[in-house]
Amino acid sequence: MAVEGAPAGWMQDWSALGTGKNAHVGVLLVHGFTGSPPSMRPWGEFLHSKGYTVRVPLLPGHGTKVENLNKTKWEEWPAKVTHELSELQKTCDTIFLVGLSMGGGTVLHVAESNNDAIAGIILVNPMIYVRGIPVELAFFLSRLQKLRTSVGDDIKRPGITEWGYDALPTRGIYQLLKMLRITRRNLANITVPVQLFHSVDDHTLPVANTEIILSGISSTNKSRIELTNSYHVATLDYDQELIFQNSLTFIEGLTT
Repeated sequence: MAVEGAPAGWMQDWSALGTGKNAHVGVLLVHGFTGSPPSMRPWGEFLHSKGYTVRVPLLPGHGTKVENLNKTKWEEWPAKVTHELSELQKTCDTIFLVGLSMGGGTVLHVAESNNDAIAGIILVNPMIYVRGIPVELAFFLSRLQKLRTSVGDDIKRPGITEWGYDALPTRGIYQLLKMLRITRRNLANITVPVQLFHSVDDHTLPVANTEIILSGISSTNKSRIELTNSYHVATLDYDQELIFQNSLTFIEGLTT
């Protein structure tokens, strides 16, 4: 796994205006920690083929070199998503936020203060906490070691990569945990419909993340779909089509 070698133009912000009756519906798809837009690009292209306006941003600190993620403050991630949301609002009156892993935690953070601006949330193996590593311990560890072994590319399909970093930046993890702690405290602020996909065999995050989110949000319209043939980066895995089709049904159900 490495950033080098990714398809040209995939390691940067990507957007496409919709067409036809769905052009006014926007979908913002956010990748995970140490990941990159390629993990969400095929999903975005699928939705764009159905006429939707889509945006797949590159989060700050990602898509360059792993050391940059150690220099990034957590506030930069939701700020980027909020900016992308405002860009969609220029042409769309109905918007969905979509997040994978840490991208899920980030869109939840943004949604907590933007319920009126979004029609729904779609999550794939979302992150809301990391087991056994409180924020205070993460801070201490980040001062002892700058980089740790990567947990990326948890994908069942052979030969598939999300073009992410090949190491874990410990100061970036500290920032991530700070954001997630605040987000978890405010989950009850979320009232919009939520669709959540969860991999039964996820080697990166325990199922408790899914359970915390579903029990913490105030949404009455919330559903959980189990993925039985994918690991953590399920958007690129064997259940990809299941995710794409069910997300399309979710969006159609809230826009037609």
